[in-house]
Amino acid sequence: MDGGAPQYNPRTVEDVFRDYKARRTALIKALTTDVEDFFQQCDPEKENLCLYGHPSEQWEVNLPAEEVPPEIPEPALGINFARDGMQEKDWLALVAVHSDAWLLAVAFYFGARFGFDKTDRKRLFSLINDLPTVYEVMNGKNKVRTPNSNRSNKSKSNSKVQKSSEFQPTCPAEEHPAEDEQGEEEHGETLCGACGENYAADADEFWICCDACERWFHGKCVKITPARAEHIKQYKCPSCSSIKRSRPS
Repeated sequence: MDGGAPQYNPRTVEDVFRDYKARRTALIKALTTDVEDFFQQCDPEKENLCLYGHPSEQWEVNLPAEEVPPEIPEPALGINFARDGMQEKDWLALVAVHSDAWLLAVAFYFGARFGFDKTDRKRLFSLINDLPTVYEVMNGKNKVRTPNSNRSNKSKSNSKVQKSSEFQPTCPAEEHPAEDEQGEEEHGETLCGACGENYAADADEFWICCDACERWFHGKCVKITPARAEHIKQYKCPSCSSIKRSRPS
């Protein structure tokens, strides 16, 4: 059982990695762009609930598998019970950590089931390790700098974007080639806070920065267009917008 989703069995390193990425994308959606919906579904009055990420890139909050042992490893059980007993940010971070552990468990379960050898296991882990974890994406720890402010279609004209010029070399590149190369490397490592994908300097993509957590997002991931962004004085991403007042422990 996989939260009620149809099963399939990836048999190669590439298959397992695609499965891992799809499930990871689903979990990132639950904890960032869909966080309000996720919060509501984790009702502490319900039974033990789990957060599933499906190969279809869709997430689901559901009861655990009834089979013992289950078809694949199960996520952390009863995540809903702690929802109102701790700060929301801390609760989400805890769910993210357990989600990362589950993703690794599922990936290496497939590796064991189909007899991956030492080389295949190492290659699988290397592919996985090149991506930021769900926890890193959710908390903005994957952000190095900001996307290149010289590209007007990458960012909106708010104070956060205007400050991004501070990260650009102030002298001609030929006088400080090392600084210019370092800046390009930093821009290339910037990752979207929603989907975790890299900033592509040569791609025609619109990016927007959250004024609260200072993470960058693809406009399409947070459903913000360049035209709409021009009228936003201070932008807050879905995760920051949903943070509620402190709850009693």
